[in-house]
Amino acid sequence: MNKGRSRGGKGRARGAAGVSASAAVPVDAPFQKNEEVTVDIIGLTHDGEGVGRADGFTLFIQGALPGERVRAKVMKVKKQYGYARLEELVLKSPSRIEPPCDIYKECGGCQLQHFDYPAQLEWKRQHVVDNLVRIGKLHVAGEGSLADGKSVSEGIIVHPTVGMDEPWRYRNKASVPIGVSAHDGQLIAGFYARGSHRIIDMDDCLIEHEHNDEVIRVVKRISRELGASPYDEQSGRGVLRHVMARTGVVTGEIMVVLVTNGKKLPQAEQWVKRIREELPGVKSIVQNVNERNTNVIFGDETLVLWGSEVIYDELDGIRFAISARSFYQVNPMQTVELYRKAVEYAGLTGTETVIDAYCGIGTISLFLARQAGRVYGVEIVPEAIEDAARNAALNGISNASFEAGPAEVVIPRWRKEGIKADVIVVDPPRKGCDPALLETILAMQPERVVYVSCNPSTLARDLRVLEDGGYRTDEVVPVDMFPWTVHVECVVRLTREG
Repeated sequence: MNKGRSRGGKGRARGAAGVSASAAVPVDAPFQKNEEVTVDIIGLTHDGEGVGRADGFTLFIQGALPGERVRAKVMKVKKQYGYARLEELVLKSPSRIEPPCDIYKECGGCQLQHFDYPAQLEWKRQHVVDNLVRIGKLHVAGEGSLADGKSVSEGIIVHPTVGMDEPWRYRNKASVPIGVSAHDGQLIAGFYARGSHRIIDMDDCLIEHEHNDEVIRVVKRISRELGASPYDEQSGRGVLRHVMARTGVVTGEIMVVLVTNGKKLPQAEQWVKRIREELPGVKSIVQNVNERNTNVIFGDETLVLWGSEVIYDELDGIRFAISARSFYQVNPMQTVELYRKAVEYAGLTGTETVIDAYCGIGTISLFLARQAGRVYGVEIVPEAIEDAARNAALNGISNASFEAGPAEVVIPRWRKEGIKADVIVVDPPRKGCDPALLETILAMQPERVVYVSCNPSTLARDLRVLEDGGYRTDEVVPVDMFPWTVHVECVVRLTREG
């Protein structure tokens, strides 16, 4: 799950899937800034930039695709690599398409709309494979001859990426910053431009649910008409920081969250009246207070302005209550695919004890509970544990229980109390599992480990630790939770050796 997902942040790729930026390059760069060069593109970085090679030197080029030859202008040069701007396509990839989004070239929300969908799915699988091999030093079936003499037919099976039949309008949550247009001083709302905190005004996002787009448009219009003051990051002044929209895809329920710089929301009654009039499906209008000078969207205090503090949605027949700050996967259709595979890999017969580390609001736990004997969920965020317990009760599930705290602290205590897990499921944030949790898994020795990952590089690192501790990585299924972006999720089955 993409817990650390950013819409246009400042991350920088240092290499590419299958390509090392530091491999056999001259000490002195052969190019100067502003020089034009013809480059062959041999791969993509994890940020979706083309990786070019010219005279043995690596250049990262936004917008270039593997297999292309491009003319590019060198913009920055370092000792071992540089960055260049795409000027002309000399040889175009057959996988290149015209992005349907009007603001794609400016917006940082998507990175791959110029890459056709089947090719994206192939690249995402290869991105996973390359990380397993390069970082995890793992053997992947069919990936060439192996130095230790093993057959290429042996090794981890990495299945094709599970894609979507209709890879648009899949996001059930939109969260956008509020700002001021540099052109006319008008209030705007949208996503950040690539590599910056400059807001690109947006009325229609092709990967967002239509209801979310409508919420953003309505809130933007109401903001302008009520004279709401947008928050300014530099001065720390202004009231309205972000607007978030959540849509229950199955239920159709809508939540509107106004993130404000302080408790006072001028004309709060007018806000509620206008939102209710213009958004008939709204069930919850919430204010979140964030007075800190931070890039983090939410503050600690949440106030219900009108309606319920939660909306409801369903995944595979399981009903979930979702609050403003709940972590809930943004692509419900692919979430079902991901979690069904996790349950399959858990190999449950109805008697097993399962521990779900990083359980969040209990989504995977409740999927597991339908086929397990007992499920224990642990999560560091107390509010999420409250949601998880509520969701279990909501679905009449009595064989799942939840506890707040760090997994690497709670699970060893459970072990001392006599709880022995047959299966441990982990679904960590982008930074991967805490090393202490990996040590705990190795100490508990469950028969199977199911690892759900939103970051192939930290996944590969953690799999290496588990393999060295006596586990065998059997299968990996990449799942495309975020079409048209560089992100890919995986579900992995590990089995204890011996």
